[in-house]
Amino acid sequence: MLIGKVVGTVVSTMKDEKVVSLKFQIVQELDERGTERNKYIVAADTIGAGQGDLVLFASGSSARQTTLTDGRPIDAAIFAVIDSWDVDGELVYQKEGLEVLGREPSEV
Repeated sequence: MLIGKVVGTVVSTMKDEKVVSLKFQIVQELDERGTERNKYIVAADTIGAGQGDLVLFASGSSARQTTLTDGRPIDAAIFAVIDSWDVDGELVYQKEGLEVLGREPSEV
């Protein structure tokens, strides 16, 4: 499982029938502190993530474990949009407009 940011979309009008219904996003990998890495991957979007969303994605055979990617020639899949995360008790990221449970908005 990896953390990434959706930075673009791939459009393909001609593709194998096994992937016709899938949307493809360009995802930039982030480290545990949210720092951008110089690593990008094209991932099948199984949940409707949008430009700028921070997401969890899987690569390799794990990418074919979602309902939409099972049995398809997919090497990376977005399977969650991140609401928040922390490292060592420190809040690293919180999606705009969301409150983190157990914390006051002024603490975020």
